[in-house]
Amino acid sequence: MEDMPEYRALLAVDISRSAGRGDVALRQIREALLTALRASFACSGIDWRASLRQDLGDGMRVAAPAGTPKAALVHPLVHELTARLRAHNRLAGPLTQVRVRIALHAGDVRVGRDGTVVGRPLEVLARLLDAAPAHAALARTPEATTALLVSEHFHEETVCQGRPGIDPASFRRVGVRHKEFAASAWLHVPGHADADATPPPAADRPADGGASGDARMINKASGHGVVYALRNGTMNIGGESGGGAT
Repeated sequence: MEDMPEYRALLAVDISRSAGRGDVALRQIREALLTALRASFACSGIDWRASLRQDLGDGMRVAAPAGTPKAALVHPLVHELTARLRAHNRLAGPLTQVRVRIALHAGDVRVGRDGTVVGRPLEVLARLLDAAPAHAALARTPEATTALLVSEHFHEETVCQGRPGIDPASFRRVGVRHKEFAASAWLHVPGHADADATPPPAADRPADGGASGDARMINKASGHGVVYALRNGTMNIGGESGGGAT
């Protein structure tokens, strides 16, 4: 019997500039991130053990338990993670500093009996995690610990609702183009509002150059459909769609 799709909130995190530090430092920064993630999930009321996790080597991908409020992944989770990594960095040497890029998305995925998670929402999550705007935000704000990119879908259902602990004004729309993926997303650098306000590099701007309106970008998405990104804040990915807790 085919697995039924489940709507899940999705988080991915990657340590910035982890390469070239050596095996000892890499183990230490991985452990620092994992410790901070566990504690941040606990503070957010999200069951770490019930979450479906994949080790990315220098990061982690997590599918939160079904029914998890998406807002909890922004606040308090991202804000807790930022604070804990900032505290770690105060005592860490140059090789064990941890700065991370974070991506948030949500959608229908299929969960195997062995706990594996598959589905197009994971492709979107991966593209957001690797996209230039978050890299650029950390590069131009060396004192920042985290840079967050959330998808249009996640932003529309969660961030722009103005939920407690989430300031919609601290998020800035940016264009994301990575490999075959093109869409709008929302950048947030916790504790550094000025970093959000810098326009993305030209290569990462939407096809209309950032102008308002209803300009449309269409790109193939890994041969699985078409990505439609509208400047009015809609991102649709050909295939199934779903709703869930916010």
